[in-house]
Amino acid sequence: MNLLAIDTGTEFLSIAACRTGVAEPWAQQSAGGARASSELLPAVLRLLGEAELPLTALDALVFGAGPGSFTGLRTACSVVQGLALGAQRPVLPVDSLLAVAEDARYRSCPDAPALQVVALLDARMDEMYCAHYVFEAGRWQMLHDSYLLRPEDLALPDSPDGTSAAPWVLAGNVFEVYAQRLPQAVLQAATVVHALPTAPALLRLAPALLQAGGAVDAALAMPRYVRDKVAKTTAERMAEKAAAA
Repeated sequence: MNLLAIDTGTEFLSIAACRTGVAEPWAQQSAGGARASSELLPAVLRLLGEAELPLTALDALVFGAGPGSFTGLRTACSVVQGLALGAQRPVLPVDSLLAVAEDARYRSCPDAPALQVVALLDARMDEMYCAHYVFEAGRWQMLHDSYLLRPEDLALPDSPDGTSAAPWVLAGNVFEVYAQRLPQAVLQAATVVHALPTAPALLRLAPALLQAGGAVDAALAMPRYVRDKVAKTTAERMAEKAAAA
């Protein structure tokens, strides 16, 4: 398939493209954050030029839909929408935590027949985005949808019937920032893999999701936030300081 994938929901800008008949994708990762909004579109156009893929030749445009950085998610979504509307191509929003799970699988155990993953992304404000997945028979299944979690409350969930033998993987970008707060017993009971919702991971997920009918019209593509605010209020910060004192 001819696909373009974009993720700017973390501190990195990740883009990739694949073309029918070519085994390896064209991929690029760089610093994101505030720079993503100005650098994303030129980077995408350069990458498509290297892959010799005009926008009209794409089967779909894929983006990491969240949860993640509010500004980053909006940046990826708006750029994908604009390109897809102009080229009259469909858009595939992909759960960012599923992309984290896929990135961890590919990095740590690509040949494992079964795998259970707790995917984690730093949500700031002393919380993490979390979701549970199982990989079996060559496909992913969600066990628990995205939710917010304090680092101290991390636990391995009960395995669903039939998957008890599958090893657990903790995957994400939280293991350094919350190193002193994550339960050590949980970390020791699983394989810990630093992983991100990279564009190559989005490309690997895309064919199955497209076949399942996951594509939408460009005008209907939306980020998925999970949290409804981006910062603590002044009263909340003062209460925390008072409690600490």
